[in-house]
Amino acid sequence: MKRILRVENLSIEFHDHALAEKVVTDLNLDIFEGEIVGLVGESGSGKSLTAMAAAGLLSRHDIKKSGIIDFDGTDMLSAERAELRKVQGNKLSVIFQEPMTSLNPLKKIGWQVEESMKIHMPEMTASERKNRALEVLLQVELKEPERVYNSYPHQLSGGMRQRVMIAAAMAITPKLLIADEPTTALDVTVQMEIIELLKDIRKTYGTSILFISHDLSLVSILCDRVAVMKNGVIVESGNVREIFDFPKHEYTKKLIASIPVVEL
Repeated sequence: MKRILRVENLSIEFHDHALAEKVVTDLNLDIFEGEIVGLVGESGSGKSLTAMAAAGLLSRHDIKKSGIIDFDGTDMLSAERAELRKVQGNKLSVIFQEPMTSLNPLKKIGWQVEESMKIHMPEMTASERKNRALEVLLQVELKEPERVYNSYPHQLSGGMRQRVMIAAAMAITPKLLIADEPTTALDVTVQMEIIELLKDIRKTYGTSILFISHDLSLVSILCDRVAVMKNGVIVESGNVREIFDFPKHEYTKKLIASIPVVEL
């Protein structure tokens, strides 16, 4: 399998206070084609910052980054803005925890799903873009794609908005999808529907997925491999079954022990 993401010795520091705060330390992570990798840990562990760095989205002047993030030949830490724009939303897409903060409340869903096509595929006609938008809305199991296409974000449920975010991310079939806590704000039933949808995306398109979560039960269902983060450091990583059945680090054991057991 071809490796499409290589994170090597990634460190991230905030310099917005008198003393620098190191939030990620010497992190190493690989993702291969068609693989789903989970990055798990409690809030503040550094997992979302790692994901944003991988996507080239940490541009604040008070953040110091070092190491290498090689995504399909592009160094996401050192690349110029114009080079990153060629990758973002094209080869690499991100879906976030709360779509209402990512979707433009003033634009209809169709416009937002078509946005990446306008940027990265300018040769497409308006009718071709609409057809593709309706196609991906249907693929994410939005049963009335034409109605959704003509709706505003506030007219949709939370689960529908998350599906729209996934549709927008997949409109031009990226090689890597970064899903940052995409199920956190959803009820259990909708969570499982989103997990199944991510599985289908991998099966249909061969897309690799970096799945960021604090929920190990979802990771165990979705992912091939998992990396466990604590205080900015990966304390344990490996095959999902090995990690869940034979955890070595005390923190991993604690996280697994905290998974609720449902008695029938």
